[in-house]
Amino acid sequence: MQKNKSLILGITGGIAAYKVAELVRLCIKADIDVQVVMTESATQFITPMTMQALSGKPVFVGMWDSTIDNGMPHIELSREADAILIAPASAEFIAKLLHGRADDLLSTLCLARNCPLLVAPAMNKQMWENPATQRNFAQLKADRIAVFGPGNGEQACGETGDGRMLEATELLAHIKAHFTPKIFANKKILITAGATIEMIDPVRAITNLSSGKMGYALAQAAADMGATVTLVSGATQLPAPFNVNMHHASDAASMHRIVMENVSDQDIFIGVAAVADYSPNEVANQKIKKHEGSLTLHLKRNQDILATVANLPNPPFCVGFAAESERVIEYASQKRIEKKLPLIVANEVNSAIGRDENQVTLIDKNGNHALARNDKYKIAKAIMQHIQQML
Repeated sequence: MQKNKSLILGITGGIAAYKVAELVRLCIKADIDVQVVMTESATQFITPMTMQALSGKPVFVGMWDSTIDNGMPHIELSREADAILIAPASAEFIAKLLHGRADDLLSTLCLARNCPLLVAPAMNKQMWENPATQRNFAQLKADRIAVFGPGNGEQACGETGDGRMLEATELLAHIKAHFTPKIFANKKILITAGATIEMIDPVRAITNLSSGKMGYALAQAAADMGATVTLVSGATQLPAPFNVNMHHASDAASMHRIVMENVSDQDIFIGVAAVADYSPNEVANQKIKKHEGSLTLHLKRNQDILATVANLPNPPFCVGFAAESERVIEYASQKRIEKKLPLIVANEVNSAIGRDENQVTLIDKNGNHALARNDKYKIAKAIMQHIQQML
């Protein structure tokens, strides 16, 4: 079994410390072990007891701790960690890092580390814009210390601007990306996701049911693995994945157009979107009024985006998805052969649509490869690893 990643979370003094409570919760949920280390000033904003309850581990504050066998937590803690994240990282603590100062446990731990150091700055906008701060951050990057943020927005002082610490979900995305091996470095991947909406009149439409969660998870996993990812998204309620090039497509025709405009230099194409198979021959300019009896719609067949890409003269490696309500493996296998796909991902519709988890079977020329039910991001990573093995 693969060992969980281990993160030291260093908290310095700043009002943004309240955000790290949610970050710890999200990290634990993502199977990342968290060891919290706090400065004395950080304890004025959030208590060690809170962080201990959330992380499930004792919190270290002082330089000397009798629970460490050799009494040197600044050595022992970093030897067990895969990375150290300072969040929030105050202007004062960043200055300490750059000058090699070690006058408390956290700064000493950073100086004595043998793992990567990650920094999430948080400060007032004037502090961030100060030339001294900007010089410090330029040097951080020169020292190969990863900097996450800062963001722009309303600050505790009432002002608005740069300097705000990233939100917990944004920091988690950065952490996941940092921990993920870059097996798709220098690869370009085009993905479709979500549902298309085929308008009948200004207020009515034909669509397929899709939350977009599986496609977005694949886009995030591919980006975390080092790929340059372009995501063509139909209708969803999801935030854009981190570090992904986004295009929005309202209907099947616009999705087809955007895909064809971007596919020529792609290494991999993954068609996850629930593209409507049919659309109305004509779209009414005004709302169709209700009448007694039935309404007859005349539909035309939409272009099959996946089949079109797979049949290009020099196609990318194509992966399809088959959501079936019965005879899942049989129908998915037929679809793979008919569309000349090296790989198709099959799942049962009722177990996947709108859910945070999925259970799928990967079908290629060598047979069927079932993946146990898991959250969609982990399923996405397993799919990408299978693609990498096939390539």
